[in-house]
Amino acid sequence: MSLALTDVVLTYPDGDRTLTALDHVSLTAGPGEFTAVVGPSGSGKSSLLAVAATLITPASGTVEIAGRDVGGLSSAQRARLRRDHIGIVFQQPNLLPSLTALDQLTVMAHMAGRSPRHAADRARRLLDEVGLAGKEHKRPHQLSGGERQRVNIARALMNTPEVLLVDEPTSALDHDRGGQIVRLLADLTHTQQLATVMVTHDLAQLAAVDHAHTMIDGHLTEYADGKSALGEVLSGGVA
Repeated sequence: MSLALTDVVLTYPDGDRTLTALDHVSLTAGPGEFTAVVGPSGSGKSSLLAVAATLITPASGTVEIAGRDVGGLSSAQRARLRRDHIGIVFQQPNLLPSLTALDQLTVMAHMAGRSPRHAADRARRLLDEVGLAGKEHKRPHQLSGGERQRVNIARALMNTPEVLLVDEPTSALDHDRGGQIVRLLADLTHTQQLATVMVTHDLAQLAAVDHAHTMIDGHLTEYADGKSALGEVLSGGVA
């Protein structure tokens, strides 16, 4: 299993009490599985991604990435694990204004100490796969919002991760462009055998995923598949 969270509890101090952000949460994602987590703001979705990305250590429970328990790893070891095994698609692309689409990707490989020539070849292939062939020399201000998000996705894949974590990828896009991005994520998940977990408020896109969960007050509930989850949503079964 590429990603496995087991009985994870995450708490935060909140004045004179303790707030439970994740309440005995378990979640798995294997190669080629596209999983969505939906829920209202403050329900724990972002905390779930942060734990899965090894950015936050839970109070209890286990987190395994590519078969490795991250519980006993140092900060430096976690950073290497994120670099080599986890791709993160942020809600806002946060592209560097002075860099071209190609450079946004190759700088990731440079940070990992990889061959510049190999990095450029892979970056071009990824930009082609996300539908940006011919735009590799465009800078962020020359790209549409949807195109910037595609660069964001390609950048997350640059170091060939096994796990892809996606934070609200459609929040700044209209319905049609949002649908294109989610379908692209589904295609990449299946063709590259990624274990993808996406948190989203965009309930209309759930039909594209393989598994869907709801997060309410730190509790995670799984539906049988994306389409049944969509049916629950549309019938009022999910807040």
